[in-house]
Amino acid sequence: MTAEADAPVLLSNQGRAAHITLNRPRALNSLTPPMIDTVAAALDAWEHDPAVETVVITGAGERGLCAGADIRLFHDDARSGDGTRSEAFWRAEYHLNARIAHYPKPYVAVMDGIVMGGGVGLSAHGSVRIVTERSRVAMPEVGIGFVPDVGGTHLLAHAPGELGTHLALTGGSVGAADALLCGLADHFVPAAALPGLLGELATAPAAEVVARHARPAPEGVLAGQRPWIDACYAADTVEEIVDRLHGYGDPVPKEAAETLLAQSPTSLKVTLAALRRARAFTTLEQALDQEYRVACAALATPDLPEGVRARIIDKDRNPRWSPAHLAEVTPAEVERHFAPLGARELGLG
Repeated sequence: MTAEADAPVLLSNQGRAAHITLNRPRALNSLTPPMIDTVAAALDAWEHDPAVETVVITGAGERGLCAGADIRLFHDDARSGDGTRSEAFWRAEYHLNARIAHYPKPYVAVMDGIVMGGGVGLSAHGSVRIVTERSRVAMPEVGIGFVPDVGGTHLLAHAPGELGTHLALTGGSVGAADALLCGLADHFVPAAALPGLLGELATAPAAEVVARHARPAPEGVLAGQRPWIDACYAADTVEEIVDRLHGYGDPVPKEAAETLLAQSPTSLKVTLAALRRARAFTTLEQALDQEYRVACAALATPDLPEGVRARIIDKDRNPRWSPAHLAEVTPAEVERHFAPLGARELGLG
């Protein structure tokens, strides 16, 4: 299977391995609807191809695997009031996330460099997840007036202690060791070893190749921060989490509190509710169904288009959230994000 060199997704076969390369390096390989469709079709074809024993996904360029979805689409849909394109994108994307999680052949995700949002969805549900010293993994959606999706609430809800709550509400990125600790990755491989690893996948089983190249990851930071993270983020409300962070008596938790207070108040409250509910789910599909409801509801809020405007369009980094304060976000507004969609449900779970 081949593709033109300038296509947004490159597909190739190297021996027993089939390769997906996200190929929009100037846009940090951000995802568009046709890219999702191309990856899904390739997985369908390779599942039944006896010549393909392993599937590998990488990102073109030096900066990372994927920075997430091309979020201008969500901005335009929210502004126009017609969410059909965004809803179709999420539907296809979330189906692909579930497909990756249950893919019957080894799915090797090379999470080198920046891996955010939709990039996490294409990698962290795979069966073989590799990080390097250059990896920066994040679900930063609260910073654009959105919520962690692509199965992110499933992943973060099952991270040790309250680490997932911390990452979801701050939108912060983690390096290799902390990605491993949080269950977002499986193996650390030095970036310099990646060409050799990818080459060997053409002739040897994935488990064998990865075992040869995996090394202990450089020390992370989250393990040492567990005491204050677990103590503060165990609170039942975002307001109480902020109070605990401010009152912990250490500058690092206080800095986390200030990070939270810069995010969309609505997104923070909805994200906390989504994570708490996802802890009770037994499958990824249940979390994706919930995320789809929440994502569709977010299109009707002022914060999603405002967040994209501030970060991507005008780039002033000064979003004007509405409501502007946590106390103004009512329980009814939070609950609205979880309302059933009837015939529009994703229906995976």
